[in-house]
Amino acid sequence: MIKSKRSKAGDWIFVIVCVLVSIICLVPMLNLLARSVSSTDALIKREVYLLPKGFNLDAYGMVLGDSTYVRAFFWTAFLTVVCTLLSLVMTMLCAYPLIFEKLKGRRYINIFIIITMFFNAGTIPNYLLMNRMGMLNTAWVLIIPSCMSVYNMIIMRSFFYGIPDSLRESAEIDGASYFKILISIYVPLSKPVFATLALFYAVGRWNGYSDALMYVSDKNLYPLQLFLYNILNSINSVEIATQEGFSTPGLSESLKAAIVMFSTVPILCIYPWLQKYFIHGVTMGAVKE
Repeated sequence: MIKSKRSKAGDWIFVIVCVLVSIICLVPMLNLLARSVSSTDALIKREVYLLPKGFNLDAYGMVLGDSTYVRAFFWTAFLTVVCTLLSLVMTMLCAYPLIFEKLKGRRYINIFIIITMFFNAGTIPNYLLMNRMGMLNTAWVLIIPSCMSVYNMIIMRSFFYGIPDSLRESAEIDGASYFKILISIYVPLSKPVFATLALFYAVGRWNGYSDALMYVSDKNLYPLQLFLYNILNSINSVEIATQEGFSTPGLSESLKAAIVMFSTVPILCIYPWLQKYFIHGVTMGAVKE
């Protein structure tokens, strides 16, 4: 089919808009990268924009040479993997029973679950709850409270709705249990939505720091983003920066950029691996009537 001139013009406009948005997203990353590997003199003179000046890796050496950064990095990576796997399992176990029409009280269960998307107890009651459960200052407080998202559960449930009932019914006739049907039919057919939600959960945990800020005081349990938050605040303070050896203005700017790159690039590397599933998982998991 030959496209009309108006259709071709619309395609070009769409391409141009996408390119502009990509450039807008890429420029800050290029600026951070350039600042992180530039010399202190160039940073002090504000000569660094998109290309580095006076190539210098001292900031990265300071970051990678400090055991606290490395420990926080691997601790956050471990947390991300554990939280992602646990969240996927919990989301699956919540979404799967809700696709059965014969589940008693299914309508009310759905309502109760959805209500939690709009209302919560608040920060102080949540803190008191974590304290009463003995989870403050433990790794569990960073894992259990955020182990399932209602929004992600709805996406997975909607994806399960798209799987033909005839497959489940044929398995039931053969005597398969509900758990066997889940593992043998639904899980293999749901790779796109699992990959999509894994990306959502992984990014959320990797970038999360507010829960650690409220519930954790043990520095050994600090995730990477909380370390980043504290270090950036420390560098902005002249007194603390001097005590820590960051008194050189140029080095402080370079160190900030290096820390941001150090905490951002690893999670960005996950996107190419899951990209082929991402769009399919979101569209197939869209809410259906």
